[in-house]
Amino acid sequence: MSARHGTFRLQRGETTPPQPSLLSSIEGFRADVLLGLAHAPKAIPSKYLYDRAGSALFDRIAQLPEYYPWRSELGLLRDARDDLARVVPPHAHIIEYGAGSLLKVRLLLDALREPATYVPLDISSDWLIAAGKQLASDYPSLRVRPVTADFSRPCEIPLPPGPRLAFFPGSTIGNFVPGDAHVFLERVRSQLGHGGGLVIGVDLKKDPDILWRAYNDAAGVTAAFNRNVLTRINREIGAGFDCGLFRHYAPYNAHDGRVEMHLVTDCTQAVHVGGRLFCFREGESIHTENSYKYTIDEFRALARNAGFFPSEVWSDGLFAVHYLKAN
Repeated sequence: MSARHGTFRLQRGETTPPQPSLLSSIEGFRADVLLGLAHAPKAIPSKYLYDRAGSALFDRIAQLPEYYPWRSELGLLRDARDDLARVVPPHAHIIEYGAGSLLKVRLLLDALREPATYVPLDISSDWLIAAGKQLASDYPSLRVRPVTADFSRPCEIPLPPGPRLAFFPGSTIGNFVPGDAHVFLERVRSQLGHGGGLVIGVDLKKDPDILWRAYNDAAGVTAAFNRNVLTRINREIGAGFDCGLFRHYAPYNAHDGRVEMHLVTDCTQAVHVGGRLFCFREGESIHTENSYKYTIDEFRALARNAGFFPSEVWSDGLFAVHYLKAN
């Protein structure tokens, strides 16, 4: 690619079909789905919500009037620009976990002083590649190196020596149970090294009615996003789900401090999935996602226990953006 369009390079081994890495990914998807459906209660890891169609639906969710996190975080990142320019060294190498469509990172890139390298990680390969090419075109001096990877597991991140900054927006940290969130933050701290920084978005505990509307929107986009995982299972590993027989349900569990997304069947049914038969009772659900909420002090304590020093925090009362330093 010409210098006018910046530098774009997909990491070797992370290309499109029929590469072995994709076949391995499909086999992992099949194994996780079969294991989750055999579990009591039934569950599917939330990372599988984000195929190409799921990523597009989530971008629609972000624009819904009920879904405050997107607007809150964008506003807070704009408010934080001058502070971030002050605390992050120039020529930083940036890692974004769960990058999606690469929209929020533009605010970060515009705030920083001559960022050198940008490595977005995401599980949805084709979505990531298209977004990465556009970003490289828009930021000619930035090296853009997308990596298709499951960031919830250990993975190699190719970065040259120099200051490092991790970016983890969207309150995705809330998809981890707190113990796993601790493990993930420890891994990020290790990847950053001493003196690195982490900019992370965290959804706050709040009125349950606000949370209900955010995850059960009137237009039904979140319901379509949730049911899309059944369509993906039908297509990629062979199953007979009738998506119309499952309704979206996302209550707030106040005891555990989390919103839970479920797909609930209102009839008794049996479904073939990957050559196996699974029976569903009336009212039984598939648990597809958790979204934990934290107070500012709760999250700062979690970060501190994972080896970070809590520094700046920006909040509008609904959402918070933290800047953490790696010890």
